[in-house]
Amino acid sequence: MAALSPRLVAAVLCLLTGVLTFPLGPDSERPATCGYESCHATKANMLNVHLVPHTHDDVGWLKTVDQYFYGDRNDIQHAGVQYILDSVVDQLLKNPDRRFIYVETAFFYRWWKQQSSSMQQTVKQLVNEGRLEFVNGGWCMSDEATTHYSAVIDQMTMGLRFLNETFGACGRPRVAWHIDPFGHAREHASMFAQMGYDGFFFGRLDYQDRDRRMRSKEQELLWRASDSLTPPMADLFTGILPNGYNPPTGFCWDQLCDDPPIRDDPDLEDYNVDDVVKRFLVIANSQAMVYKTNHIIMTMGSDFQYENANLWYKNLDKLILYVNAKQASGSRVNVLYSTPSCYLQELHRANLSWALKTDDFFPYADGAHDFWTGFFTSRPALKRYERISNSNLQTCNQLEVLGGPASRKGPFGEGDSQTLKKAMAVAQHHDAVSGTEKQHVANDYARRLAQGWQHCQVVVSNSLAALSGSSAERFYCDNLNISVCPLTESSKKFSVGVYNPLARPVSWSVRLPVNGTAYVISDPKGKPVDCEVVPVSRATRGVRRSRGFAVNELVFQVQAPPLGYSTYSVSLLQDGPPPAPTHHRTPTAIQNKFLRVTFDPDTGLLSSLSNLETEQSIKLTQNFYWYNASDGNSESNQPSGAYIFRPNSSTPFIISEFAKTETVQTSVVQEVRQWFAPWVSQVVRLYADSRALELEWTVGPLPIDDSLGKEVITRLDTSIKSSEFFYTDSNGREMLQRKKDFRPTWNLKQTEPIAGNYYPINSRAFIKDDVDQLTVVTDRSQGGGSIHNGSLEIMLHRRLLHDDARGVGEPLNEFSRIFPEGLVVRGRLLLSLDRPPAAADTHRPLAQEVVLQPLLTFTHGDPSPNTRLEFSGLQAALPPAVHLLTLTQWDPDTVLLRLEHQFQSQESKVNSQPVTVNLQKLFSTLDVLGVSELNLSANQWRDEMTRMAWTPQTDKMTSPPLKTFRGHSSTWEVTLKPMEIRTFLLRVSVR
Repeated sequence: MAALSPRLVAAVLCLLTGVLTFPLGPDSERPATCGYESCHATKANMLNVHLVPHTHDDVGWLKTVDQYFYGDRNDIQHAGVQYILDSVVDQLLKNPDRRFIYVETAFFYRWWKQQSSSMQQTVKQLVNEGRLEFVNGGWCMSDEATTHYSAVIDQMTMGLRFLNETFGACGRPRVAWHIDPFGHAREHASMFAQMGYDGFFFGRLDYQDRDRRMRSKEQELLWRASDSLTPPMADLFTGILPNGYNPPTGFCWDQLCDDPPIRDDPDLEDYNVDDVVKRFLVIANSQAMVYKTNHIIMTMGSDFQYENANLWYKNLDKLILYVNAKQASGSRVNVLYSTPSCYLQELHRANLSWALKTDDFFPYADGAHDFWTGFFTSRPALKRYERISNSNLQTCNQLEVLGGPASRKGPFGEGDSQTLKKAMAVAQHHDAVSGTEKQHVANDYARRLAQGWQHCQVVVSNSLAALSGSSAERFYCDNLNISVCPLTESSKKFSVGVYNPLARPVSWSVRLPVNGTAYVISDPKGKPVDCEVVPVSRATRGVRRSRGFAVNELVFQVQAPPLGYSTYSVSLLQDGPPPAPTHHRTPTAIQNKFLRVTFDPDTGLLSSLSNLETEQSIKLTQNFYWYNASDGNSESNQPSGAYIFRPNSSTPFIISEFAKTETVQTSVVQEVRQWFAPWVSQVVRLYADSRALELEWTVGPLPIDDSLGKEVITRLDTSIKSSEFFYTDSNGREMLQRKKDFRPTWNLKQTEPIAGNYYPINSRAFIKDDVDQLTVVTDRSQGGGSIHNGSLEIMLHRRLLHDDARGVGEPLNEFSRIFPEGLVVRGRLLLSLDRPPAAADTHRPLAQEVVLQPLLTFTHGDPSPNTRLEFSGLQAALPPAVHLLTLTQWDPDTVLLRLEHQFQSQESKVNSQPVTVNLQKLFSTLDVLGVSELNLSANQWRDEMTRMAWTPQTDKMTSPPLKTFRGHSSTWEVTLKPMEIRTFLLRVSVR
């Protein structure tokens, strides 16, 4: 009998075990000519110099992503990515020794679609031979300080999937490459490790850190990027590049460069080969002195270079020829075309032990007064819009799956999630959500997100129609934070659909702009819901301007099931009582059954916060301040700008020592509305069932008529004895300890006492002592620090009058059509007070609710009689420790599912334990027919993922074997350990 083919065996296994085993890409077997096998030979007894031809192509910065691709607006910056790829491919074909790496899949994807089939075959051949190699491979090179891990995983998955499906195994990058981000997050290293990368290279780190590492030859290290995951799961070899990502001085041969070419005709008077070789050998040997092996790397390229690749390659060919010719006369330098993965392979072959790092690379400074900590907050409105867009995208993805094919083509037309996926992926770029782009580029990012959400609204409407049985038109109100919603402002009867993207039930406070004075609300079961009408605040009327006309807000609490929706009916009472009155006095206290908040009656400021459940209380004062942005002084001419935070004094100006107050107290919500200045106001808000105190701040337009740039903070001063420590999250996941004027890996010489103590806060930060922990959950990425014991400050808004000379070429001075006098920004901080051992049980779910907030949809009138008013996509809520990170359509019959354990080890007595989930019992409307496990980025089967093993200097033995992950899921039971994310491809059918 003939042997069964591998494909037939796979099909049989699928039927027997429910495990999917089809290949991910077109070529399931890696040819022997790409990847590590394609590397040029090196010489063991010489210094091997790995030349890496590359281009760094920002997915938007000074120009928009479209302008960069096409080469438009060269009056701003000469750059055209399509010409770079055209030229590089042409030059690679002329010499098989040449190599090139490419990074940004967003650009390559566009270029690829425009190529003929014959050109695509040519490029595939170059990839299969290892001559064109992809590194990093995400849709973009994401920022590391201001991004949330869920959005980073999504954009990496999108880019790597395209490479996998287009080129197979030879298109899969083995090296992460973040040469331009402004500091490096530990969670990024952890994610890259779990995505299967063998190594990680970057260019920027603190100048003091680099000096120390050069002296000790620790510019290459092993990064242990998780306190919870068992090594080597989150271990990642990390290399720091010698020149950022530029070529050595004097060796740039792009059309954008001024360095002289190699003139190798000996009959010419300006023949310069000997001089070039001599200078190169000096540089190579000097570089070798600060690295550990007989291999060094040189990045031969820079921003948008290789548009005329012939210039580069013609000179590099000559450089290799003439430097290596010196070996005949005793030179011990060997130069070769290479790639980061080939260089990494040689470091691995050296079989050395490497310095171990367990913290991160923030903050980043490139000089004594040049701390890149301003961008943690720059463009706060865009940062919030990106976070909301992420929440909307996850909702869109989920409903596309739960609603089935009807979600993509239904009563509301054809919709898609891809437009928003691509817009969100581009927004993760290190000059996008970071806020370090020109204003017209920031506008383009926002436009793309808005366009993507419009496409997703069709998907959401179609899906909800299919699930509910009602095709009533659904409306979306994206400006509820400023009390704008045309339907609720004008309708006497309407329905509110509340979709919850979390895998556990949530209780959510809803505020709708209305013009009536009394309403009756019923829940999905027809039961009445307690509600109140309160007047729209003066601050809200000012910030919404002419965009709405509601005089009141309807406030009520909703409940939404896991991965599902609830529908609430709202009707205006013809004759109702007037809205809750406002009082122009400061209350002594406001409280619910969980929290008590007191105020100083003389100043109107917060004075204490108490947790009534745990019987703990702290002194708490909160106010607003501004740092005067430096425009340069005798010590340094460095001003504050989009990147750099540099106040001209360590003492900020207080905006007001008193707050004018207005109070609203009802059974549903209690508010103390505070005014500090015409451009700063706040609402201290406590909902009836909330364990968190809400501070809704409104800041702007920042006045600049005094010609002073301003960086506005809010500061929380408490009685907590924090001993100069505070804690911030890393990209929304693990918490890291920070200490004032301290770095774990070198003796810091602090030169900027404020900016040098600022760190990125992606979703939360806290201070604590043995008794109390105050946690602040943010609604966007912001910068902050603990400058004084018991104090936590968060930067909210920045308006600056000078460029900081880091390339963007314009000051961070935002305005818009609605706010021509300067941008107004509104946001929320949520405060919780707990005992330190139990605090994570509160702040982790709270942070997830802010990241993935319920989506509200609206319909006119009452629901039709047969409408399904409540639905959950899950058979039961997931355990508190488990977060459903991803549910998205992959192919017509498959969905991608990610489940994560959202607690760190030893963080919670209750929730830091392994948890088991049954995938077959997960969904209420989907039958799971087959399952197979992937790596984090979904571009490899998990049991096939192998990584290089590295030995840290602190370990006596090498790391465990190369194959570090479990194989295919052979049962439906999935166990998650603390901080573990597991990714599955499910074959499903709709019930």
